[in-house]
Amino acid sequence: MAQVCEICGKRPQFGNNVSHAHNVTRRRWNVNLRPVHAKVKGGSKRMRVCTSCLRSGKVTKA
Repeated sequence: MAQVCEICGKRPQFGNNVSHAHNVTRRRWNVNLRPVHAKVKGGSKRMRVCTSCLRSGKVTKA
């Protein structure tokens, strides 16, 4: 399943692991997602939301 926030669309970021000998390998930083029952249009819906959206109040829990 894709690591995408359903509110803000935040996705994983990509970069490099760099060792002391400067060996470079690809890596990714995943989004901190939480499954939440949120209020949407009067009902509740199960969504995968990043913690920054939860803390900022963009989502109201059902």
